Amino acid sequence: MQLNQYVTAVQRQLDTAAEAGGPEARALSERLTATLESTVRLVLLEALSDAAREITLELAPGSVEVRLRGRDPEFVVSNPPTVNDFEAILEPRQPALAVEDFDGTNTSRTTLRLPDHLKQHVEEAAGKAGLSVNSWLIRAVADALNGRPNQRKERREPGEQNFTGWAR
Repeated sequence: MQLNQYVTAVQRQLDTAAEAGGPEARALSERLTATLESTVRLVLLEALSDAAREITLELAPGSVEVRLRGRDPEFVVSNPPTVNDFEAILEPRQPALAVEDFDGTNTSRTTLRLPDHLKQHVEEAAGKAGLSVNSWLIRAVADALNGRPNQRKERREPGEQNFTGWAR
């Protein structure tokens, strides 16, 4: 996704507003335009990251990430795991468990009542792992049934950013 058209549109709007203000406003607009590009890009990236986070909550257990490719962002969509992915986690000797089939053909609903403090910890752990609570619980149950502690790598906190590359 190229951000140039959006940055240029903001710069044009600033120039148009400055025209009405006379020579001093135009001079100020020219000075501001030099630093405006990087600021607008950062704000747009932050908005896109927030949008990707909200979309991920709706897509869970799938996810959407925003990655920088050069100076422009790109979206990466990760599909949810399939039943076969979960079956590979389970030991072959165990009978097949009712694991959610994400195409809707083999779904089992269970109501789970948790104390408020435990529910809060589950939500925090799922958020750190970048998963929905449902997906996190499915993985936790599968790991527990196989006698394995949850050893999955957690994602960074929301809002924490990691940038790699060159800046100018």
